[in-house]
Amino acid sequence: MAEKKEAERILSDPPEEKEKRAKKPEKKKKSAMADPRDYEDYKNSIPEDEIWTWQIEGLQAPHVHKEYHNAALKKFIVVIVLLVSIGLAIYFSVRAVHNVTYKYQDMPEGGVMLVKFSNPGDITEVTLDFADGDENRPITALREYAFNCDEKITEVTIGRDVTSLDGKTFYTCNALKAIHVDPDNPAYCDLDGVLFTKDLTELICYPIDHDQYLRDKYGYDRQYWPENAEYDAKYEMLINTYVVPPEVKVVGKLAFNYAELFNVYLPEGLERIETLGFFRNWHLADLRTYTGEVTFEPEGKAKTSKDFTEKPSLPDSLTFIGSDAFNSAICINYLYIPANVQEIGHHAFWGMAENEDDRLVKEIYIARSEEDFKKNVKTGDQWMGQYDHGLFPKNTDVVYGQTRKTLEEIGKAATK
Repeated sequence: MAEKKEAERILSDPPEEKEKRAKKPEKKKKSAMADPRDYEDYKNSIPEDEIWTWQIEGLQAPHVHKEYHNAALKKFIVVIVLLVSIGLAIYFSVRAVHNVTYKYQDMPEGGVMLVKFSNPGDITEVTLDFADGDENRPITALREYAFNCDEKITEVTIGRDVTSLDGKTFYTCNALKAIHVDPDNPAYCDLDGVLFTKDLTELICYPIDHDQYLRDKYGYDRQYWPENAEYDAKYEMLINTYVVPPEVKVVGKLAFNYAELFNVYLPEGLERIETLGFFRNWHLADLRTYTGEVTFEPEGKAKTSKDFTEKPSLPDSLTFIGSDAFNSAICINYLYIPANVQEIGHHAFWGMAENEDDRLVKEIYIARSEEDFKKNVKTGDQWMGQYDHGLFPKNTDVVYGQTRKTLEEIGKAATK
């Protein structure tokens, strides 16, 4: 109460007292600035046209319509600090995502499964034998999509204890050139970098970039195409042609997806081409069925056995063609479905119908009659080739009750 009365007394001082206080030394004014007795006088002493630029002692002067000292430098420093902070945040976020390169799961029967491989960005070769190098934790299984869409891995070595995997393990690994398998592995093997079951009855994975592996092997320094002057029959045989071994009964899921192959020899005795088996083989032109043995020598010449025979398109032994098996294989020059085929999956030949560029498959020839085929062959939705051309989609023509053409007939047709 005493302080209040004192404040009221000071504020009610006559003008001469206020004038006396105003004439006090500046130092005393500084010490009295916060005194309630001086508030009204101090406030009223600020000219109206300077109210927003008046400097209160002890505080920084307002910067209304004024530039800060070294403003450009300070802005530059702030921008640099922000960029560095953002960069570090992104870096550590990425590192946090990749802090576990190999993710494992213990298996009930012993051993571990590789669940996920997260490439930190610099790993190109991987050996899958023991989890974290611990010999007491052998890797026995690889989960599907464990290497999903990896863009860096070029070679994978599968250890002796891995007994469970499939083609989806290496889905869309675009840089993968070769898969090697420990010779002591009881379930799997490789033939020159291509993955098979141990008994060779199933071809599991033809690596997407296997053509680069072959170029390295045969001394080619770059990829050639038919329009290049350097492209010749030798290059095509060694790099763009593959002979599926005669023991193979099954072409596995995604086995040849995105492969850069022009010619594929399939053995008579092949029974199944699984889902996505030849998915998006954009350049696959020549499918052939063979019996006997055929290999290609380093100089590119074909070496065949006495009982070697060949004919165009799919083997008579084939019974199953999976969904999307030849989806977008737009360059196949002759497609024949033999009588033993009992099931064709959905979209098996999707995207193969003729369009303006005249490259796509015009006709599918079928051994069975139309009535027999529709009654006895199970077909999935839109199994035949179709090209979506605006409002007028085109289907590949299907010709029933056909006998297989000969290589000579196909050759003559191609030269017309």
